[in-house]
Amino acid sequence: MTGGVGPLRKGTLTWLLDHLASVRLLAEGNAPQHLRKDFDPEERQKRQIHEIDRHNQLVLRDCADVRRDFFKNLNTSSLDTFKKTIEPYRKHFAEEVIGKFDRPLLPFNARSRKTYDTPKWTGHEVVLDVFPDVIAYGILLLPKDLKPGDKRPVVVCQHGLEGRPQHVLFKTGDGSPYYKGFAGELAERGFITFAPQNLYIFTDRFRTLQRKANPLKKTLFSIIVPQHQQIVNWLKTLPNVDPERIAFYGLSYGGKSAMRIPPLVTDYCLSICSADFNEWVKKNASTRAPYSYVWTGEYEIFEFDLGSTFNYAEMAALICPRPFMVERGHFDGVGVDEEVGFEFAKVRNLYQARLKLMDHCAIEWFVGPHTINGKETYAFLHKHLNWPKR
Repeated sequence: MTGGVGPLRKGTLTWLLDHLASVRLLAEGNAPQHLRKDFDPEERQKRQIHEIDRHNQLVLRDCADVRRDFFKNLNTSSLDTFKKTIEPYRKHFAEEVIGKFDRPLLPFNARSRKTYDTPKWTGHEVVLDVFPDVIAYGILLLPKDLKPGDKRPVVVCQHGLEGRPQHVLFKTGDGSPYYKGFAGELAERGFITFAPQNLYIFTDRFRTLQRKANPLKKTLFSIIVPQHQQIVNWLKTLPNVDPERIAFYGLSYGGKSAMRIPPLVTDYCLSICSADFNEWVKKNASTRAPYSYVWTGEYEIFEFDLGSTFNYAEMAALICPRPFMVERGHFDGVGVDEEVGFEFAKVRNLYQARLKLMDHCAIEWFVGPHTINGKETYAFLHKHLNWPKR
């Protein structure tokens, strides 16, 4: 060989011999040592992690401006223009954030059995077909004073993480103290209620479903939304249901559902988010806030690009102009009052200042923890579902 190739080959050979020597040392259990003095790879890793974190927190600080630019085509000059210009954002939310299966719902094939009999209502377990191998299940409560021809409002009462429909029926026994038996309580007030089973049960079993769904551009709510669409479609066929007065009320993960399902199941005439409403993007991404999901095991919670598109105020815009309410306990550890109030102020601005829907949005602050309070929210339901208090 001639020219510059000879020295190159010699250098390459030296490197190869050194590499083989290192492999031999590794095989013999003797790891190679760093030749740089005072080098600590752990410290370098810490610096890299902090650099990434500082960048992420900077992006978090500025993402409200990105969302504002994303919504620049929303026109709130009148209710009609709002309804028209919000629709592309609903489509984006359905397809790019939640994920949508473009397949038809199956016939209901409703199966039911009477399971509960109380002095004021009867309870029926119901199963509906949704997709092949996918069902919707829940418990329908029918007040005993229903008469032929009655058309009653319905409240869909949604449990939280690891919950069951049975947990929302009673204040004691099978009921959970956090729910205060709100489905049964509302049935005693004369509402028809339905308590669905959502997918967020069995710990990592549902979380792994989320991980499997994400590479397909889908989420858990890609299944939950059509389940609720099927539930509402079926409820509308019941002889005592007023199809124009079907409301959604959820606690905790049910509150998450209250921010994601009614924007896409537009048959819900109002939505109440209890014990969940938040400055949601910060709660997802902050490494400073102690209530952030960065510090929990709920690794399924993160959704695609919310910082650039939909915080909770923007999700509420997808519910608008339908009535919307938040229920917030001062000592609920999911967040802090100032963050909840900060985000809700944007909702109030849209409803009241811009669209003049003065009584269509509300927030109840109460002295309490992560729970249903059932005071102003019940009054909100009576008012907007046009059902007299008892």
